[in-house]
Amino acid sequence: MARLLYIELIKTFLKKRTFIGFAIVAVIVPLIEIAMKLEGGRFLQATTRSLQQDFFLVGNLFNAWLVSYNMMNSLWVHIPLLISFVAGDMLAGEATAGTYRLILIRPVSRTRILLAKYAATVFYTILFVFFLGALSIGLALPLLGRGDLIVFQHGILILPESDVAWRFLVAYLLAAWMMLTIASLAFFFSSFVENAIGPIVGTMGVLIVSFVIMSIPVELFESMRPYLFMYYTNIWQKVFHDPVPWETLWKDAAVLGAYSLAFLGAAWGIFVRKDILS
Repeated sequence: MARLLYIELIKTFLKKRTFIGFAIVAVIVPLIEIAMKLEGGRFLQATTRSLQQDFFLVGNLFNAWLVSYNMMNSLWVHIPLLISFVAGDMLAGEATAGTYRLILIRPVSRTRILLAKYAATVFYTILFVFFLGALSIGLALPLLGRGDLIVFQHGILILPESDVAWRFLVAYLLAAWMMLTIASLAFFFSSFVENAIGPIVGTMGVLIVSFVIMSIPVELFESMRPYLFMYYTNIWQKVFHDPVPWETLWKDAAVLGAYSLAFLGAAWGIFVRKDILS
């Protein structure tokens, strides 16, 4: 199994499309942070102007933690598209390249092949999310400095700097767990199409429909929301609540994990029955 995973990782990282997401993040993150540095925190001053009439805000609130937090809030919509480039190509790419027959006639079972490809998807997803985190925080700290983190969620919460770093670590772990569910969906679509574009379009279509249901205040949609995995995609944001709702986090993580397993199981059911001549 380890050798199969090694082969799949080599195949994955030899493809140019694997690095599209990394290249985009490597351009966007420095661009945003430099723009924030030049802007000088005027957006924060505008947001807290009313508070300054009643409270004294001391310390460096416009800092690396705030910019990194806002970047996570803004980019999570775009990251699924970048992840689906690779996850959606895992199986469909074999059909596009005409190598399905070659890999399926090997003595290795189809289940082991599927699991190796899925493990490579998991590895890529985690690597990508932590690349975003490392670049965001690693560049922002020397550029914008340290300080307390101000969070605007159901009011205003200021977290002391000593209580911030571990929250970001857990937040990125949960973000990777959430993105793994989306990657699993793209992997599932990849199992029954023969073009890598299909899984990407299918994944984004599901996300768009889910987003519409989540956004429109209709009673019918409100009853549907708890059954959508998109309902739990804000799981990482809850790490920045005080106190942290650990019980809710575990429940949300379990739901996302169940969806990932369901998508993997559906992909397995299709893959093991796939016609070797197709």
